[in-house]
This record gives sequence, structure tokens and C-alpha cells, in this order.
Amino acid sequence: MANPYSEHDQAIQPPHEPYYVPATSIWPIVGAVALFLIALGAGASVGGLFGGQGPWILLAGVGILLLMVVGWFRDVIRESMGGLYSHQMDRSFRQGMSWFIFSEVMFFAAFFGALFYARMIAVPWLGGAGNNAMTHAVLWPDFIAQWPLVATPGGTITEAMGALGLPLYNTLILLTSSITVHIAHTALEQDNRPRLTLFLLLTVLLGALFVYLQGVEYVHAYHDMGLTLDAGIYGNTFFMLTGFHGMHVTLGTVILFVVWLRVLRGHFSSEKHFAFQAGAWYWHFVDVVWLGLFVFVYIL
Repeated sequence: MANPYSEHDQAIQPPHEPYYVPATSIWPIVGAVALFLIALGAGASVGGLFGGQGPWILLAGVGILLLMVVGWFRDVIRESMGGLYSHQMDRSFRQGMSWFIFSEVMFFAAFFGALFYARMIAVPWLGGAGNNAMTHAVLWPDFIAQWPLVATPGGTITEAMGALGLPLYNTLILLTSSITVHIAHTALEQDNRPRLTLFLLLTVLLGALFVYLQGVEYVHAYHDMGLTLDAGIYGNTFFMLTGFHGMHVTLGTVILFVVWLRVLRGHFSSEKHFAFQAGAWYWHFVDVVWLGLFVFVYIL
């Protein structure tokens, strides 16, 4: 059968880009088992099921999850360093990371929505705003609608966490870490490995310092201020927003630490370093979220 394309048409056709299909992996099912055990263990711990073995089930789930992460990352790194990935795979990774960060934006948007609902709707409603004067008079006539809500309708008294001190220090730490990770990224693009190693390590240390200081802040809140998870809607939203953000900072610090170890082993080049870029994207994301938290949780 004759070729429907002329020699000229064949000459201008772009070459087919290789598409890498990874081998069958056990890690997805391992991760699913880990998440199941984590959920089961957490529920059993709260409900006192399985003869008090809930914490051990939870710990086993966390251990299996860590095993999955290490094993899966190891396989991906080996595939990347083996030259198996094409430009198509690079685009796929970028799209995946972009959608992941978008899902995280929606995650925090839900919690910020809960905060704004409590501040702008629920608390004024309980205080008799609008047409709810009768509700206020009948339910809690002594309730004062103000934010932070340090005196709940149920009688719980707490103290609001101010913006000065540890929260301000942590803000400066995260802003500085955004600068150091950007300098490290620029150094990688310029093939300046010593500067890359130094400033990426500084970013990791700043992230660890942030998590440590947040732990100190929590201890102070619990023991000295009476600010706990049981301290009404203010305590709930405070620990929910700052706690989940601290978890994300911890994850980002671990990611950048793994990237730093790979830098020490000579991985990445000025042209191919998406793993570093993904970690930097994630780090800038948690920095921006913290700025929102600092304004709406600590200042306003």
C-alpha cells in the first residue's frame, strides 16, 4: 500500500515523543492499607474500641504510610535518574503538582470560610443582630457578640492570642525562608551548587524552627492562656487553621530536606529539576497561607 504522505510531509512531521509507562507498583495498595489503619486506629482511639489498641493501630498505619512514601519516592527517583522520563512526563508532573496545590487552596478556603462564617454570621446572630433580638434575649441575654470570642455563651473563658511575639517571629521566619528558597532556585539554574546547598539547607532549618516555635506557642496557649480546643469557636478555629498549616509546613520541610539530600548526591541540573521546583511551589504556597492566617487569625 502506498504511503499517503509524501517525503516532504514525512520530513516535517515531528518525531514521536517517547512515553514512559511505569511498571506495576505495590505502593498504591500499601498506601490504601496505611490510610485504612490510620482511620481505624484514630476512630478506635477516640471511641475506646478494640480493648484500647486504637493507638497501636494508628501507629502501625503511620509506619506503613512512611514505608510507602519512602519506597515510592525511591522508585520515582531511580526512574528519573535512569533517564526514563520524557518531556511528556515532565508536563504530567507539573500538571499533577498544580492540581494538588489547587486542592490545597480549596482545603484552606473551606477552613477560612468556617472562620468568616463564625465571625461575620454566627456570633452576630447570637448577639441579636438583625431580627434575632428575641433569640438573644431568650437564649443568652448576657452574651456579648465580639471577636475574638473569649467568653462563650456556655461560660468558657479564655484569652486571645496576640500577633506580637512568637506569631510575628514565625511570620518573619517564613518570609525569610521564601527568600532563601528563591535564592537556592536561582543558584540551581546557574549551576552554583555551593550556594544551592547552603540556601536550601537554610530554608529547611527555618522551616524546622517555625514548627518548633509553633509548638512552644501551643504549650503557652494551653497552660498559660486557657486557649484550648474546648475553648469555644475561637479555640476551635485557631487550632484548626494554625494546626493544619503547621502540618503543611512540616510536610514542606520534609520535602525540601529530601531535595537537599538529593542535591548532596549530585542530582538535578539547571535544565531538569522539577522535584526542586515542586518543593519550592509548595513552600511558597504555605507561606502565602500563613500571611492570610497572620492577618485574619492573629491581627483582625
